[in-house]
Amino acid sequence: MKTDVEELTPTRVKLTVEVPFDELKPNLDKAYKEISQQVRIKGFRPGKVPAPLIDKYVGRGAVLQEAVNDALPELYGRAVEETEIFVLGQPEVEVTELDDGNQFAFTAEVDIRPKFEVPDYDGLEVTVDDAEVGDEQIDEAIGNLRERFASLTAANRPIERGDFATIDLSAKIDGEEIEDASTSGYSYEVGSESAIEGLDEALVGLSAEESKTFTGTLVGGERAGEEAEITVTAQSVKVKNLPELDDEFAQMASEFDTIDELREDVRTRLGRQVRLQQISDARDKALEALLEKVDIPLPDKVVTEEIERREQQLEQQLQMAGMTKEDYLKDEEKSEEDFETELAEAARQAVKGGFVLDQLAVQEELGVENEELSEYVVTQAMQMGVQPQQLAEYLTQNNQLPAIVSEVLRSKALNLLVEHVTVKDESGNEIDVEAVRRELNGETGETVQAEDAEASEDAESAESAEDAAEAPAAEAEEPAEAADKDEKKDEPKDA
Repeated sequence: MKTDVEELTPTRVKLTVEVPFDELKPNLDKAYKEISQQVRIKGFRPGKVPAPLIDKYVGRGAVLQEAVNDALPELYGRAVEETEIFVLGQPEVEVTELDDGNQFAFTAEVDIRPKFEVPDYDGLEVTVDDAEVGDEQIDEAIGNLRERFASLTAANRPIERGDFATIDLSAKIDGEEIEDASTSGYSYEVGSESAIEGLDEALVGLSAEESKTFTGTLVGGERAGEEAEITVTAQSVKVKNLPELDDEFAQMASEFDTIDELREDVRTRLGRQVRLQQISDARDKALEALLEKVDIPLPDKVVTEEIERREQQLEQQLQMAGMTKEDYLKDEEKSEEDFETELAEAARQAVKGGFVLDQLAVQEELGVENEELSEYVVTQAMQMGVQPQQLAEYLTQNNQLPAIVSEVLRSKALNLLVEHVTVKDESGNEIDVEAVRRELNGETGETVQAEDAEASEDAESAESAEDAAEAPAAEAEEPAEAADKDEKKDEPKDA
């Protein structure tokens, strides 16, 4: 087999592959066997029809087509391996010659990872926030805990902000009742401004069994976005009572006997969180600093696919939050044009970061051990709430292992980068990231990587839509579509 490579652009090549016809013999034999199972010729059992009769009744051309389709994936994979290119996605394949008994040739155009060397990264310096836990943060955390143990009691007075009111809602547009905008027995925290605009103002001052009508914009249903006459009726008023901050509360809300012990535990937990955040920020900023030193072309198709992936992610997150894209842009005070620009830049940085980490792993000759893959699968299974064996079987059956290998490899490359970068906090103190990681691991017996990933997942849930447009430069846990491990996965479809 002979393979020539033509560089169309720095990120796209054309492979021209010539194959002696003899190499197709196993595929031709297989094609005759499969076709003989399908045809029905009098006097021959299925699977026993001779090749000459298949040529006569089915046609040699159909056999050749079947053999070529069968041979293409393997031949393409061999061509990629021999030329040592890092392919991205599916190729565009064209059969250019099929001389029966003589020669077979085809071309394959495919995007590739650009060729470059990662520059020296020793001496890079990044700055992260101080790992400080103030009394205000502790008070806020304990305040949130108090909220969870609050109780509601009936109030014999008009509604005030902070009260919980059980209400009925109805809406009319031009005198017509809007059925899907009506509800009854809805518990609402007055002052939260989490429902229809104007509802909080209408409720303040109402007593039980009293109603008030106001003009507001519907936020859901078929008439969402339209102005309506909305009537709210208060059924009951309840006051939220927070427990006292004393030893009794500490015993009720935790395993501690005193409020001082609870506060100290909160301080320790918050301290761990901010130190984990330091490590995460150090990784992001180290990669950002390295990316500034690298200038490489990016395949348009790969960037476009990353943009589309992020748009789909944003759409799903907005649906889960009950928001529209217009609501999100309004909250973020962004125009559609600004959002698209930011999204495209984040996608380009993510693709670029993936390429740089891939090349860094190659240059440093990093590999992935079975134990590392197992640890990754166990961590992901814990976060997903499934059994590790169940997740492993799913990944294997759906050919996801190459992507997992790439993900783990990029994480190792990023860890190596951080080890060579000087990390300081805003106060000028140098941080030994690896020492902090070991210390935190020793405290819990769990891996920082696992907890860091879980923290990132929580952050994504909390910041949902924003993350889709403003993701870190190139997250190690979001593999791009290219890595040398993926070559065999990206095989051509039937010609």
